[in-house]
Amino acid sequence: MLALVPALASAAQVTATLDRDHVQLGETVTLNVRVEGNTGGVAAPDMRALNQDFQLLGTSQNNSLSVINGKASSELTFGVALRPRHVGVLQIPALSVAGSRTAPLQVTVTAPDSTAAVATQRDVFMESQVEPARGYVGQQLTYVVRLYYANRIGGDAPPPPQVDGVEVSALGKGLNYDAERGGRTYHVLEQRYALIPQHAGKVEIPPVDFQGEAADPRDPNSFFGATVPVSASAPAQTIEVKPAPADWGGSAWLPARQLSLSLDGWPTAQDAPPRVGQPLNLTMNLQASGLSYEALPALSLPPLDGATVYPDKPVTGNRQDGQWIIGRRQQSFAIVPERAGTLSIPATTLKWWNVLTDKVEVAQIAAHSITVLPAIGAAAAPPATTAAEVHGAVTASTGTAAAPVSTPWRWIALASLGLWLLSVLAWWWQRRRSALSMTPPVAAHDSARNSQLTFLAAARGSDTAAQVRSLLAWARTERPAIQHLGELAAALDDAAQRAAIDALQRRRYAGVPSPGDDVNLAAAFRRGFAWRVAAVSDESDALPPLYPFKLR
Repeated sequence: MLALVPALASAAQVTATLDRDHVQLGETVTLNVRVEGNTGGVAAPDMRALNQDFQLLGTSQNNSLSVINGKASSELTFGVALRPRHVGVLQIPALSVAGSRTAPLQVTVTAPDSTAAVATQRDVFMESQVEPARGYVGQQLTYVVRLYYANRIGGDAPPPPQVDGVEVSALGKGLNYDAERGGRTYHVLEQRYALIPQHAGKVEIPPVDFQGEAADPRDPNSFFGATVPVSASAPAQTIEVKPAPADWGGSAWLPARQLSLSLDGWPTAQDAPPRVGQPLNLTMNLQASGLSYEALPALSLPPLDGATVYPDKPVTGNRQDGQWIIGRRQQSFAIVPERAGTLSIPATTLKWWNVLTDKVEVAQIAAHSITVLPAIGAAAAPPATTAAEVHGAVTASTGTAAAPVSTPWRWIALASLGLWLLSVLAWWWQRRRSALSMTPPVAAHDSARNSQLTFLAAARGSDTAAQVRSLLAWARTERPAIQHLGELAAALDDAAQRAAIDALQRRRYAGVPSPGDDVNLAAAFRRGFAWRVAAVSDESDALPPLYPFKLR
């Protein structure tokens, strides 16, 4: 099972989509199988299970690579053109690809439209439709326009519709396939548009016209290919747009087909708990089908008790699955604990309207609690209850009088303590003699001085990363155990130096100055580090107490 963990971690994400889910018999539909993630060596899926209900007309393969915020991602798409063999609701079973299985799909196939029989007598004609025919303000609707032509034609593609009060954007680059109308085969140019109404009421989509030229069938042997002008027009459409429910409230209106909200990056059971001053990096993701990212609210975390939240730059964008816009927002946070104990992050909720079920739903991130350990080298927690105190508490609860400690054991404890003190004294004397026999650490002094000069030079500049590196390098020449800025701040006794480190961390994680960040970093450390006098040295920690309980 452990050997399978790396393979599962690098498994690719596989999805299957159809360019449309309603077709007429004789038309073609395109199945796209998309592989995201590790696409190296991925073979095309086995399509033989589709032969019973579909005729496979052709396949294609497309590979793309994108880089967002320095993170590279690859996507491989397998496309296959399908022509249904009969009328009905046809099933596309799950397909195996890249070690995963796609979700099953279905397409509804209807008989050819009898009302188009007159149109099929023409060499060129057009159709249009809106899916769905009614919706809400801000909801994405899909407008489809198709150009049918029997012979070779030339001219510009039909323009997008111009509708007042409606945002119109193209979905993809268009589809080309063949269809039958009245026993005659046509080539079809199909284009889909996303319509997002901005106000309620009845919206009229005007006709879309095409003007072009077609080969003259009366002069097929012409050397120059004589042509005749042709034109066609897609019928107008009407859609009903409803307003948001009156009791929606003041939150953002989000009419979507599907919406997900998550917060990733929590420490696992195998990870060490965070310490004071160490950042905890979390990423919040919001994705909605049928909504552009511009309509999604900005992501944030509330102020946390005992920690400071530094948001990173948001990542936004849209993608399409052929029919619907899929908007996405991603926001990363660096959470820096300021004290040890339990850090609680409250639940996050987002209300949205499901246009498929026509009811309100709530996406939620559950509350989390994280245990934060003290910074390395910080003061220890209050001492535990001694053995004598525990013994006294137990006897009090049981009502039994505690027996007095016998005298021989007291003298044994005192003798042991005396021997331990003699051992410590002998060890200290031996270390002192070894230190006196060594030459003065001139090289270490020079290294500390050079590190100080390097930091002061970086502090006068604007490179935050260089300031952090040089400050930690200088501090480690005097305190080698210091790991990060949180430990350094805990070991300092000067409030101005701790404030300068806090301002440096805000600039490091937030990227922009905040109130109070104008602290002069070079001036705060010009005279060196103001170490805490009560800090215990490495030498005194070498031997722990022999008997930690109290003597009576």
